Amino acid sequence: MRPQAREILGFGSWALDSFDGGEMPRRREVPKRKVMPDVKYMDTTVSQFMNGIMRRGKKSLAERILYGAFDIMEEKGGGEPPLKIFKQAMANVKPMVEVKSRRVGGATYQVPIDVSTRRGHSLAMRWIIQSAKTRRGKSMREKLAQEFIEASKNQGAAIKKKEDMHRMAEANKAFAHYRW
Repeated sequence: MRPQAREILGFGSWALDSFDGGEMPRRREVPKRKVMPDVKYMDTTVSQFMNGIMRRGKKSLAERILYGAFDIMEEKGGGEPPLKIFKQAMANVKPMVEVKSRRVGGATYQVPIDVSTRRGHSLAMRWIIQSAKTRRGKSMREKLAQEFIEASKNQGAAIKKKEDMHRMAEANKAFAHYRW
């Protein structure tokens, strides 16, 4: 795109990288970005979870919430390190199958499909954050810590969400041949 066209269309200098650098290929898959590990635990999963909590670019607030939840987990977690509780909760909430809608000949079927590792992690993070937000009272730190502790013990709203998804996939197993 020519410089004059950028100015007319209202693109700033930020647009130079995305248009000229070839960041978004038209034919092939978009390359995955590397996630930097967090500063305290040097773990990329914690960093991704922090990014999931973050709203409106306020990363320091998300960092305070997550590390505060880890501190509460250390107190209430029965002596286990908070990173271990976090990893256990993520593993317990991560789904193995999900259902996708497929339209075949005028009818829509809920077809069970396997969940990739990456999508399983993102679903687990989303469900834990969502279920912590819907809890009543308390601060977000306390709600998140409680959700982690319950999820590590296979309890809580996030685990229920996973079980509901697995139940749906089991109920619609007859339509598995529509998968492609």
